[in-house]
Amino acid sequence: MRPGGCPSGPALRRRLQTAAVIQWVFSFLGLGPLCLVLFALTLVSRAWLVALGYAAWLFWDRETPRAGGRRNAWVRNWPVWTHFRDYFPISLVKTAELCPSRNYLFAFHPHGVLVAGAFANFCTEATGFSRLFPGLRPYLLMLPCWFRLPLFRDYIMSGGLVSSDKASASHVLGQAGGGQVAVIAVGGPAEALEARPAALTLHLRNRMGFIKLALEHGASLVPVFSFGENDLYDQVPNPRGSGLRRVQDWLLRRLGLAFPLFHAHGLLPFRSPVTTVVGAPLPVPRTAQPSRAQVSSLHRTYVAALIRLFEEHKGRYGVPPDRHLVID
Repeated sequence: MRPGGCPSGPALRRRLQTAAVIQWVFSFLGLGPLCLVLFALTLVSRAWLVALGYAAWLFWDRETPRAGGRRNAWVRNWPVWTHFRDYFPISLVKTAELCPSRNYLFAFHPHGVLVAGAFANFCTEATGFSRLFPGLRPYLLMLPCWFRLPLFRDYIMSGGLVSSDKASASHVLGQAGGGQVAVIAVGGPAEALEARPAALTLHLRNRMGFIKLALEHGASLVPVFSFGENDLYDQVPNPRGSGLRRVQDWLLRRLGLAFPLFHAHGLLPFRSPVTTVVGAPLPVPRTAQPSRAQVSSLHRTYVAALIRLFEEHKGRYGVPPDRHLVID
């Protein structure tokens, strides 16, 4: 602590890290609704022409989230993301070379509560994605509803977030020349309801859409496991069949959104390491109309590769030898 009470050194770094995570949590949970309110207030103010002009532009630009978005290298390299990374810390591990002449589908597990590892690794350059995987451009897929929020949609697209509907993923994987990476949190919002420290349950058994997508575009499948992703928050107990879980499942079916009642240091996550391990690619033959048997066969191959990746690396990242993935 400097004279006069100003923090310095480690204390200052910790405060910067905390501030970086606070702004990220707010962006994830509150910035979208705030942008909507600000837009509505502008619409009924003296500046209504500005809001009306922006609304017209939104209509004209409505397909952009499904057409590769509008990433911005400056935003992806903001210094705030290095403080965000160091809070936990979050790191990215490469286990195999990925040729930039091909397109890839990164299947990310587990979803966690707020997919912090996926954001840090694929929506920023804080963990060195472009250095580790030169020639590749990652696009993290996010629920389409978030891209309907004015201003917020432009902000999230700047980091490389795009809509998670099939047309969007197909646009990324269908680009000629290679170098495109569609990152999909396969377990989706449903898996967020299972996220709590030490949880290893993945919603994967009946998730076939990403497999079919890879076949249709001949995109190499890459298993990605983020060790520590589930350790960032605890949840109010919500076992399957409980009253709370029935309400959460009903909201998920109706709205397509998960509402986990999570907590750590309030809404701040625990300072717990997250290590995202990118596995070796599985070559996938391009199949315009894959049969159910082809999809099922590749799904089995993929699950085996994911389990192998987890088992090979779990000892390095604090998972006991007797703990294994639960494929649900």
